[in-house]
This record gives sequence, C-alpha cells and structure tokens, in this order.
Amino acid sequence: MRKILVIGSGKSTSYLLKYLLDKSFEEQLFITVGDLYIKQAKKLIANHKNAEAITLDVFDEISRTNAIKEADIVVSMLPARFHIEVAKDCVTYKKNMVTASYVSEDMQALDEQAKTNNIILLNEIGVDPGVDHMSAMQALDRIRDKGGKIILFESFTGGLIAPESDDNLWNYKFTWNPRNVVTAGQGGAAKFLQEGTYKYIPYNRLFRRTEFLEIDDFGRFEVYANRDSLKYQNAYGLENIKTLYRGTMRRVGFSRAWNIFVILGMTDDSYTINDSENMSYRDFTNSFLPYSPTDSVELKLRHELKIDQDDIVWDKLVELDIFNPNKPVELKKATPAQILQKILMDSWTLSDKDKDMIVMYHKFGYVINDKKHQIDTSMVVLGEDQTYTAMAKTVGLPVAMGTLAILNGKITTPGVQIPITKEIYQPILKELETFGITFHEKEVPYLGYNPLNN
Repeated sequence: MRKILVIGSGKSTSYLLKYLLDKSFEEQLFITVGDLYIKQAKKLIANHKNAEAITLDVFDEISRTNAIKEADIVVSMLPARFHIEVAKDCVTYKKNMVTASYVSEDMQALDEQAKTNNIILLNEIGVDPGVDHMSAMQALDRIRDKGGKIILFESFTGGLIAPESDDNLWNYKFTWNPRNVVTAGQGGAAKFLQEGTYKYIPYNRLFRRTEFLEIDDFGRFEVYANRDSLKYQNAYGLENIKTLYRGTMRRVGFSRAWNIFVILGMTDDSYTINDSENMSYRDFTNSFLPYSPTDSVELKLRHELKIDQDDIVWDKLVELDIFNPNKPVELKKATPAQILQKILMDSWTLSDKDKDMIVMYHKFGYVINDKKHQIDTSMVVLGEDQTYTAMAKTVGLPVAMGTLAILNGKITTPGVQIPITKEIYQPILKELETFGITFHEKEVPYLGYNPLNN
C-alpha cells in the first residue's frame, strides 16, 4: 500500500478524501488523516478500511516528523501560514508535498533544495489559485500554439451562495474563511495593467471601482480588483500584454454597500477597541460616528455617509442588525475587523440547507493576422450540501488529482511548482470535467479595456 498523509481535515477536505478513498483499492492507497482535533477526520473517513485518523499537532516536531517519514506523499490542508513547517520536513526526508495555498517566500526559498533532493512541492492547485491557473494556461497555450499574440487577459473568481439559497439583500454568505472576506483588499493598492498603462486603486477606492459581467443562466455579477494582478505576468508568459486584470466576483450591489464599512473604519484590523466585550452592536456602530446629544445612531450614519432612507444600501445595513442595542459583542480586546466579522457571521453563516456556488470567468484578447479576437470562458459549480460544497469540490479534487498524479509518476518536474505546465494542467482539467467542473467558451467581439476602469 502506498501511504498518503493528509494534514488537516477542514471544510475543503471532504471531496479530497472521498476521491482518494474511492481510488484506494485500485490504486493501492492508504490514507492517514492527521489533525489536532480528529472528530471531523473520523467523520469523513467513516471507518473506511484504507484510512485512519490520528491526532497530529503540526507544532509537535516529533509527531509531525514521524508521520511525514511514514508517508510516501504529504498533502497539507492546514492554514497557509503553517505549510512551511511541513514543507521543510518533506525536503529533509525527501517526500513530495501538495498544497492548495499560494507560494510564500519561505516556500519558494526551498526550491533549490527540493530540486537537489528530486522532490516536488506542488502548490496553488486548489480553485483560486489552482483551477484558475490551469484553465487560463490551457487557453493561453492554445491561442499561442495557433500563432496568436495575447494582448488582454482578465480573470475573476467568486465563492458565493447558490441562487436557491440566496435569501438576503447582500446576495452573499460566507463559503470560505470569513476573516479573509472582512480584510480583503488591505495591505497595499490594487495594481494592474490596462491598455499598456499601469493602474492603481487604493483600498479606500477599491469597492467603488468595479467591472460588470454576465454569465449565461446565472445573471449579472460585479468584480473588484485583486491586490496584485501582475503577480503571474511572467509565469503566464504575458510580458508584452497590454491589459492584465484579476478580480473577485460578487453579486451587483455588494461592493457599494461594503464600502460603507470601509469608509467607517469597521474593516480595520490594526488596533483594538477599548472595553469591546461590554459593547453592543449599536455601541460598536456608534463608536465610528460623531457625537450628538440629540441625533440617533441611525440618523448620524445616514447623514455622515449621505445615505437616503429609501436606498437599498440602508436596508442592507439594517438587515445586519448593526443598530441592535441588545446584541453584545462579547469579544475582549477585539479589533474593528474582528467585531464586524462576528456581526456578519450572525447573518451570513450557511444554514444546514444552504448550498454554495463557485463562479469563474476569464477573458482572452489576442491578435492573429492583424485582426483582434476575444474569447470569454466561464465556469459555475454548485454545492451539494454542507459537507460536499462547491468550494470543497473545486479545491479538494485538484489537490487529490495532483497528489495521485505525482504518486503515479505523471508529474515529475522537481522543485516548487504551480500548475501552469501542460504536464500538470492537461490531465487534471480533463479529469475535472468528469466531475462536472467544466468551462463554457464563447467568441465575442473584442472589447478591449472596460471604460469603467479607464
């Protein structure tokens, strides 16, 4: 039996483990799931003959290294900041490793050592990053193979609520880490290329500079810019491109309302609020508004931000219960972002019957024989239930497929890798189609830059 160690059994591991367990007899696999809290791991493997759950603390060097030494390949489904401890051991003990997270500077620093030891550290093979890389490179390579020169590439992804479960005014619920949603866009201006010009959007303007797009059968969406759209310019071979823009998708109207929290300062995570544990939601909201001996919190907020009472933005704020004097914050020494996250989780946490949705959209502009062309591709994946979510499917399946491909010698290039080569993306995208993860492509007139962002 070939031994796979999966470290972490969070929300994105359900499809990963199901795929590996379903393949375990024909592929001679034994899967060990290590987690500090193994209740979820035991639930997911469900007494399968070819699996076991073990207690594993990634910061306990002895138990961590013992588990890694026993494995033929390691899959880290830990929070991104913890991968490096696992990766260092994998390099030391010459074990291949797979993660869905972005390549950190510390991870990239292991590249030469990984190559020397002839091991693969495959990263960014989830959904975003992951499926976005693979689907984009497949189209880009196809265009280049027929002589096209790429002049535009835009790529957008969103983790959203499925239409049948869309029951609030924000058209949104948390389908992934809520903290990442609250702090999205912070830490520097968004930067991208547009018609040969570098563009920058500071955080305080990010949610008011949106692009709009339509997906057949699913309606209209809006996009706000990711922090660094230029990160993959060289990796994708787009050094001479005119427009390069990556963004996050939401339903139309989300960003305008979210911008209220940005303006007020509620998304700030850099300082703590005094006596936060004794605040109500109303107190928290009031703490960002001017003092008035007569005006209510509601009136002050509307006046301060110039929101009309019949504006849908106002209804969205009221729906979140931010003016409730009887709901306690109950968080000690909390930052504004932490308190806002707690408030949002009251309204945006998925219920047992809710289903999620992953949407992805690419635009490719290119020139052949002096004529400009554009191809748009889109993908929509709907979740099944609270365990087998669209997020788990689009993250877990590529990770599992990459893991098995390495075990079977189909991915062999050593070093720190991301899935942008044909060796990786061709077989995985083909297999993903058998699970309903497919892209729909259409040719459209070349539109160039979006005038909203000019």
